[in-house]
Amino acid sequence: MTATTATTATTAMTNMTHTTNQIEIIARGVMIHTNYVLLCRNMKHGYHFLPGGHVEFGEPAAVALKREFTEECGLPVAVGKLLLTHEHIYTRKSGPRHEVNLVFHVERGGAVAGEVSQPIRSKEPKIEFDWISSAELGTIELRPRSMQQWLATRAATWISEA
Repeated sequence: MTATTATTATTAMTNMTHTTNQIEIIARGVMIHTNYVLLCRNMKHGYHFLPGGHVEFGEPAAVALKREFTEECGLPVAVGKLLLTHEHIYTRKSGPRHEVNLVFHVERGGAVAGEVSQPIRSKEPKIEFDWISSAELGTIELRPRSMQQWLATRAATWISEA
């Protein structure tokens, strides 16, 4: 092994380790329509989570959330105020994870009364979108779990104010 090869290998290992130990910033959206909240469902494992995804370097979180809605389901959204900042540290088979979720209020672009009955089709094979009633929020598996009570409590309030 030459010195250049050893340096390249060391740099690659350092970058790999650094990548797996980074804090992930996730932009998520709470969309409410009548008595329902829009959630994503993991098709393989069946759990739900708020729609959204990773914020890319240099990208404002609200812009990332609009991009994620477009990529995941083609749905135009208006991103409103930040509702919650939620830190989540957990372990997956691939190792420890650390994420900070920025949860925003979102509205469907061009929403019309009664649209909740129309399914939102996923453009990604690993997820589906479900409209979950406020009554069901306490009975499903929502990840991160610590966000479930927050959402169930707030959704009932937001829905009653609508």
